[in-house]
Amino acid sequence: MDQLQALLNGSLIRTKHVENAAAISVGERETVASTSGFHVGEGARAVRTQVPPENAINLIYAFYKNLLRVRKEGLYFKQKHYRCVRADEHSIYLRNADGGLVAVKTNSLILIATYRAGMHPSVCVEAVEKLGKTTTWTFSSAALANSFKNSSDKLPNPENLWN
Repeated sequence: MDQLQALLNGSLIRTKHVENAAAISVGERETVASTSGFHVGEGARAVRTQVPPENAINLIYAFYKNLLRVRKEGLYFKQKHYRCVRADEHSIYLRNADGGLVAVKTNSLILIATYRAGMHPSVCVEAVEKLGKTTTWTFSSAALANSFKNSSDKLPNPENLWN
C-alpha cells in the first residue's frame, strides 16, 4: 500500500493541480490507498476517514450501472453536489463551484482525484488519465498486504509517467 500511496503522491499530487487522490478496489469495494487528507474507507482508517464509505460504492455503481443518471443529475461526493462534465465507461469528470472530481476506472481500481478552484482541471484530468493507463495491476485486500513485500512486482515509477 505504501508504494501505491507513493505513486498517487508522486504522479498526481506532484502536479500541484490535484488536491487529494485515492484508489478504490472495485472487487473489494474499499480504498487501498489515499493521499493524506483524503481517505475513503472503514476499519483502521475510520479515525481518519473524511469521505463516507458509501461514496466509494456510489462511484463504483456509477461506472457499472448508473452513467446515464450521473450525466443527467450529477453526483454527490463528500456531501457536495457535483455537476457532470463528462461520463463514459472509462472516466467521469464532475465539477462544482469549489472545484471538481475526476474518476478513472482501470481493470481493478477506480482512481479518484479532486481539484479545487484555482487549479487547472485539464492538468488534473491528464494526470489521472495517464496514471489510469499505466495502472494495469490487480488488487485484492487479502493479497495487498503481501503482494509488494514478498514479490518482485513493483508499481510504476512516478518519474517515468511524465517522460
